[in-house]
Amino acid sequence: MAKEKKGKSESKKAKLAEKKQKQEKKAEKKAKVKSAKIEGSDAEDVDLDAVLEEYKKQQEAFVKVTENVVEDPPRARAASTLMASPSNSNQLLLFGGEYFNGALATFFNDLMVYYIDRDEWRCVTSPNAPLPRSGHAWTRGGNDSNGVYLFGGEFSSPKQGTFYHYNDFWRLDPSTREWARIETKGKTPPARSGHRMTYYKNYIIMFGGFQDTANQTKYLQDLWLYDTQNFVWHCITPPPAQLKPDARSSFTFLPHDQGAVLYGGYSRVKATVAAGKQTKQGGSSGGSKNILKPMVHQDCFFLRITQPPADAPPNAAPTKPANTPTPTRAGATMAYHKGRGIMFGGVHDVEESEEGMESEFFNQLFAWNIERNRFFPMGLKKARAPGKKAGAGNGEGRERVGRRDRARQNEEELLRQLAALQAGAKGSSDDADEMEIEAILKKQRGEEEEEEEKDSKKKVRDMPVSMEMPHPRFNAQLAVQDDVLYIYGGTFEKGDREFTLDDLYAIDLGKMEGCKEIFKREGDDWIESEDEDDDEDDEEEEDDSDEEADGEEDAMEIDDKKAKFTPSERKKKKAKEGEEAPVAEATPVAAAPEEEEESEETRVDDGLPHPRPFESRRDFFQRTSAEWQEVLMTQLRWKGIQPESLAVKEIKTKAFELSEEKWWDCREEITALEDEQEAAGIGEVVSLADKAGAGGAGGAGGAGRRR
Repeated sequence: MAKEKKGKSESKKAKLAEKKQKQEKKAEKKAKVKSAKIEGSDAEDVDLDAVLEEYKKQQEAFVKVTENVVEDPPRARAASTLMASPSNSNQLLLFGGEYFNGALATFFNDLMVYYIDRDEWRCVTSPNAPLPRSGHAWTRGGNDSNGVYLFGGEFSSPKQGTFYHYNDFWRLDPSTREWARIETKGKTPPARSGHRMTYYKNYIIMFGGFQDTANQTKYLQDLWLYDTQNFVWHCITPPPAQLKPDARSSFTFLPHDQGAVLYGGYSRVKATVAAGKQTKQGGSSGGSKNILKPMVHQDCFFLRITQPPADAPPNAAPTKPANTPTPTRAGATMAYHKGRGIMFGGVHDVEESEEGMESEFFNQLFAWNIERNRFFPMGLKKARAPGKKAGAGNGEGRERVGRRDRARQNEEELLRQLAALQAGAKGSSDDADEMEIEAILKKQRGEEEEEEEKDSKKKVRDMPVSMEMPHPRFNAQLAVQDDVLYIYGGTFEKGDREFTLDDLYAIDLGKMEGCKEIFKREGDDWIESEDEDDDEDDEEEEDDSDEEADGEEDAMEIDDKKAKFTPSERKKKKAKEGEEAPVAEATPVAAAPEEEEESEETRVDDGLPHPRPFESRRDFFQRTSAEWQEVLMTQLRWKGIQPESLAVKEIKTKAFELSEEKWWDCREEITALEDEQEAAGIGEVVSLADKAGAGGAGGAGGAGRRR
């Protein structure tokens, strides 16, 4: 009995020690989160102009374009662009992107070049390069074979409180690595992100994307063509009766002999859902409300740029490709390869409720035959045996060796004849001729051996090859160079955590003999949100309650003398009060100073709301309507007029007049800011806090980041 009690007390001590260790780790984690939030906190009016100006100054420090070898692959990033270099079949180009660690977002504008034959990464620095961004698009130049064209993208403050959409247009020379900003004539496309670009002869084709305003996310369906010979944009408006793709982003846009082909995409469409509870009769009570519902497009469109012949049949309605991957998936990216599209990855979301969502991620590979408009699955197969592949030990191998020997003998014979001719011209003796011939042959063999040694030194490292596809993901970057598909990065989600994958794989599309891992790194710098900590706290509290219940059962077996120390309910309540009270009190206490600081920072001299660049009078009033109504009611009370005596419509009208007056007062200042931002290629400044309040496109995680 005593041994049992001793064993139980030891196990209890071990559990208490384990619990204490967990609490210490949790405290460290919370301190890390708090410090990250304090260091990276930014108010809604962060001066992004100053941030981008600092980036410009850093770039101007580079006198010329330099290319330096880096030891490690580029930092993990999402929403970047990857391309097979048009000027060199042994290079891949990677530009831009962003990395989000759960608290802060980091944007990149480095041009990284991967040398395939050397397994080497190089970083290009330039005094004239696009500013940091993600969600941009680029494409090769068609007839301008030695050019890469880039448009748009977005940039945000570290905590994503405010952000920009770019409308600048750039050309990259992939051989010299020089960037040049293109100043075009006439009308230009508006700023956007999530769009796609492709090429046709001397045209760059751009379609779709999205713009974030303070009230909503607007998906675009405008079509633009850029003439690389005349340096002008054309906005193409098809006839009203002609079918055209719906507004969307993150779609596939591939080149075609007669134009371009579009497939799939993602958008959010307005939908009406019941706002009340379900009744017994199956209906709903409490009316309905409007929401933005995610939509994964599965249609296919062909853009014909060439003039069709007179007897050509009319354009058929857009059709869904045959044998499409099931279930439907968003974020499945595609690369062009010999008249077909190679598609990889994607995610399928099932919204169980407004708060909960189940997601399934994929790592399947498909080929989309454009002419037949049909998908075909692609699978890996085992490589041939090394002996058979090399031809060693069979007739074919001996025949190859024989061919090489005969070639070497023929080359030696030609050298002998050349040496003999040279010796005959000099009139030397036969012995001298033989000696001179042997010297020439030795020199030739030595040069060949040196070349073989150099080739062996240049041989890249052995890379692991797997018969399994890379980890499931969406929004991976794809590129095809010399019939080899390269898969870079992407995003994967588990619970509330978002993983930005940091890896690069290669698959030979001709052989399909395994998936080669070029590099793979694990990232572990995710900063958990307070919700995740609360979930962990709840789980630990449940475990603690179970342990305490077990402890109570053990205590009941102890004699009455020790029973007076068993009122664990009081301890339990105290423990709960001690754990829960700081959490309940810390939230308002910690939040109040931040709110006061932000209000002091964002407060203008006259205490009235301030308009933003590119914001119309209507948008300004929609964003600040509640504040202007409060200002109006305060003024009325000072005048001895009760606001309740006025109609709601009259209050809104007078509030709009106040906001309009303020808008016009600030017009000169705002116009100057708009001119500066347009000169920097910036389209609009947006506050995500206003979006959240207006029921925008959703939070930062989940489907909201898949646009």
